[in-house]
Amino acid sequence: MTNANSPRHWTVRHFSQANPFGPGCDNVPALLRRLADSIEALGPVEIQNVVIESEMTEHGPWQSGTVYFHLPDDAATD
Repeated sequence: MTNANSPRHWTVRHFSQANPFGPGCDNVPALLRRLADSIEALGPVEIQNVVIESEMTEHGPWQSGTVYFHLPDDAATD
């Protein structure tokens, strides 16, 4: 159900980060800390989604994350 005051669409921004390649690239807590620091640096944003992915390498799974967010001014009202 849509509210008459609700925006018709949102701009969703995103950024991706990964652990450094090599030993320790599978460290999920380190990746989450890295993502959290980057989110805090953005200031007031609304997080839409966080996706964690893994790519197999000779050092084990290489963890990366993508954060989808929007800024308060991204709301488009027509």
